[in-house]
Amino acid sequence: MEIIKLERIFKEYARGAVPVPVLKGVSLSIREGEMVALMGASGSGKTTLINLLGFLDRPTRGTYCFEGADVSGLDDVRRAYLRSRRIGFVFQNFNLLPRMSALENVMLPMLYGAHGLSASECRARAVRLLERVGLAGRMDHEPSRLSGGEQQRVAIARALMNQGKLLIADEPTGNLDSKTGEEILALFQELNREEGLTILLVTHDAGVASHADRVIRVRDGRVSEDGVAEPEGQESAALVQAEATEPTGAVAAGMAPPLRPAPFLRNAASAEAQSEDAPAAQEPPPRPGLADEARFLARTVTTSFRSLRRNAMRSALTTLGIIIGVGSLLAIAEIGQGAWTAIRALLTKTGVDNIVVQAGAASRNGVSLGSGSIKTLTPEDAELIERECPSVDSLAPLVFTRRQVVNGGANWVPATFVGTTPSYLRVREWQDLEEGLPFTDEDVASSGMVCLLGHTIARELFGEDSPVGREVHVADVPLRVVGVLSRKGADIIGEDQDDILIAPWTTVKYRISAAASSGSPVKDALHLNPADELSAMARRYPRGQADPFPTQSAIQMLNTPTLQRLSNVDSILVRSQTTEEIPAAMEQIENVLRESHRIKQGEPNDFSVRDFTEVVSAVKGTVGLVAGLLLCVALISLLVGGIGIMNIMLVSVTERYREIGLRMAVGARSHDILRQFLVEAVVLCILGGAVGIALGRSASSLVRLLALWPTEPSTLAVIISVSVSVTIGMIFGYYPAWKASRLDPIEALRFE
Repeated sequence: MEIIKLERIFKEYARGAVPVPVLKGVSLSIREGEMVALMGASGSGKTTLINLLGFLDRPTRGTYCFEGADVSGLDDVRRAYLRSRRIGFVFQNFNLLPRMSALENVMLPMLYGAHGLSASECRARAVRLLERVGLAGRMDHEPSRLSGGEQQRVAIARALMNQGKLLIADEPTGNLDSKTGEEILALFQELNREEGLTILLVTHDAGVASHADRVIRVRDGRVSEDGVAEPEGQESAALVQAEATEPTGAVAAGMAPPLRPAPFLRNAASAEAQSEDAPAAQEPPPRPGLADEARFLARTVTTSFRSLRRNAMRSALTTLGIIIGVGSLLAIAEIGQGAWTAIRALLTKTGVDNIVVQAGAASRNGVSLGSGSIKTLTPEDAELIERECPSVDSLAPLVFTRRQVVNGGANWVPATFVGTTPSYLRVREWQDLEEGLPFTDEDVASSGMVCLLGHTIARELFGEDSPVGREVHVADVPLRVVGVLSRKGADIIGEDQDDILIAPWTTVKYRISAAASSGSPVKDALHLNPADELSAMARRYPRGQADPFPTQSAIQMLNTPTLQRLSNVDSILVRSQTTEEIPAAMEQIENVLRESHRIKQGEPNDFSVRDFTEVVSAVKGTVGLVAGLLLCVALISLLVGGIGIMNIMLVSVTERYREIGLRMAVGARSHDILRQFLVEAVVLCILGGAVGIALGRSASSLVRLLALWPTEPSTLAVIISVSVSVTIGMIFGYYPAWKASRLDPIEALRFE
């Protein structure tokens, strides 16, 4: 079977606008199992010819048949597939990768293409090949620690790794001494005769050519002679003169013995078996599986780390921009998050996270009297909102007044005098009292004469003494102090939140406000039932003592109803389940109240529902603006770091031209090279990002410890930092990777 058949192959190169012919109608054929020497002087075209035979170049015109299939017009992917499956190269300068051991260099062809072998199977095959060429004890040595002959043996083992049908050796003994050269040639003869491998030796040395069975001479781009090789020192007696336009097709006498399976290939996976009836050139290249992709990624990452380790200082300086950018990004994010959390806690304490439901506005003679001028909110509305609105966490009805508070010779007018329920403390996040206990729902139901004092009022009325258990008087109504609120300080607009007195809303409305406004007995003002008409002295009894009046029975309570259920409140303070649920809670409250107040569609509300979104948004926007400006500085650092990555990757591509050419020669496709350099750029950025994350966390910790600024660790910021690092690597590494993938393998191999 003819493994190679050329018919009138022409190859021209363009030097500017002038075509330069190199091959001028070459026609020849090589049968499977032959050992052929290709001879010619420098410039005769033999190198161009073997590049065409090895699918590294394309003919300008003519027909090239490989294993019976026309491969003249194959695309780059199929040509790379044939190089990885059918062709083995042994280069004159060995072309071993310096960062890899002998074993890894031999395994290189299995990195590209779907060979159907696991990593362990690839390694076992490479070990057998190195043992076959006599390097069993040198597998872990890098090329710099091997002699010239040993490097050539590694190159031969690498060429045999893919179990190809054709081995092309370009000046295999050119850089070796005579003894080592003879050993290499003897190895070629052994592979040819015992393993049935088709070998094409490219040489200008007649002594080397004498080891072949057939010699083809090339002169001025044409096949000038094709005949049987003569032993060294004898003249060729049977040279066949071949014209440039005639196919030779001659087969040397004394062919190699019949083919038999190579002993070091018998255990290959069944997926590697190729059908004799289906040439590889006609087979669609298989898609790499997950195992092949994982192996490629692992090898590429390993190569990247080795490259970085060899140029540690250059790599550190290259990633400095990424380190600074990512570190700044993370530190700013954590400091900003901590600052916003602290500000948000402060805002929550001031009550800006709450919702306020206010009564509607009345008008007189066309003049609005303002919000709350009509009393449309009742305690029942508060109970209905709490029961029917799932987004509401807690609420408290409010009744406001402004009265002087007296204790002996001291008096004070609180900035806030509010009547409410015990849930007010939860709404305002004031559950933890400085001392004492809060009043209860029973106090609200019975208009209990108790109160809670803010720290400012307690200081003004009682000085340094504890006010708990003592009385203060408001409009001649005695109120027993049951607790002192914890300190809150000033709110967002500077008002003192500790200047407050809190009492049951029924007490404020029915006892304090009513008594002060009418001057009549409480009984006349409120129309309370006789059971609630306690004397002033009786109301001063501490809680827990026996009630001087008997408790009413259920029938008595029904026979003596009160008007308390018909009361109104000034407003209702609401706390939502979460800050994000405030809009939903406002909508639910409006719907419930419209239905409760029987407001028809199209009619205006007799209440208003308000929140402090504008305040929160303004503060958040200010914090975000400052953080955004700092993030811009960090992004500029990342941009500078990305430019450094691109620069060093371009330098790396230039330094590794020969490596790129070699990888393409053993089967790498353009997108394999593209992925490889992209992975290297991403690895470089990820390393810089990892150092930057550690630096950013350290910086935020120092700020928290030394400057006492609040910081908050952010997993999201870490994820964003890693994502930014990978993105920078892909964006700025793409152009160098694309440039590497567009290299011509022939020019790359010739690069010095």
